[in-house]
Amino acid sequence: MKVLPFKIPKPGKEALVYQEDREHFFYDKLHEHEEIQISYIVKGSGSLILGDTINEYQENDILIIGEHIPHVFRSDNNTNDLSVMYTLFFTKHSFGKEFFKLTDLSEIDSFFDESEYGIKITSCKNKLLKKFNKLKYQNRIERIANLLQILEIILRADKKPLSSFVYHKKYTEVEGKRMSDVFQYTLDHFQEPITLETIAEKANMSKNAFCRYFKKRTNKTFLQFLIELRIEYACKLLYKEKELPIAEVSERCGFQNIANFNRKFKEIKAMTPTQFRLSM
Repeated sequence: MKVLPFKIPKPGKEALVYQEDREHFFYDKLHEHEEIQISYIVKGSGSLILGDTINEYQENDILIIGEHIPHVFRSDNNTNDLSVMYTLFFTKHSFGKEFFKLTDLSEIDSFFDESEYGIKITSCKNKLLKKFNKLKYQNRIERIANLLQILEIILRADKKPLSSFVYHKKYTEVEGKRMSDVFQYTLDHFQEPITLETIAEKANMSKNAFCRYFKKRTNKTFLQFLIELRIEYACKLLYKEKELPIAEVSERCGFQNIANFNRKFKEIKAMTPTQFRLSM
């Protein structure tokens, strides 16, 4: 299986693909696909890296990932429960090149525009969950009708972008594997010290070349990305393990001293770790 691009398995020649994932971990390799993805997280939690942003996802989230956006799901590994996700995959031309150009569907243009940076739905979720829970029992025609109803709800819902920057140039297979290796190593080892020399070696590049390469494709330095990943993990610990001392949270997240942890946490979250814990 190639890491990039990733091909969505299509039973027969279905224009709209409905997929149920039931695994201990969602597919965790950096990948992209031509289809727009609308996913309902039925069970599970973790991180979604998309564009220049690390997002947390949890049960009942509705996430939309636009076409050709490299992304990777990282399921939390501190549970034996299955992660479950229901997803619809489709393109602008799934139902013919003129379908979404119909006057009656002109409002959907804004959905396609917003999906380019990913979307997280923040209202009308109960309506959407009911629509998603019907999909497994519907035939192909009913699912297409249901998709249009889902899109109509999304247009009216409150939402926020999942990213502020997306590298729009398509990755080659070599580039895709390189970035996947970088993300995979970082996700596996962010609680440990990671030097630029180490991560550049994983990318098979010199340190300076890697720094330029990573910044161009993510709009941030690798060290910025690493710190944000650590801070997001810290937020989980502060929320889920309320008796854990701040110093231990700092250590578990890979920070070498608590002063640096507190400073970086406040820079990113605009509050101290203690204030964050009290706000939850």
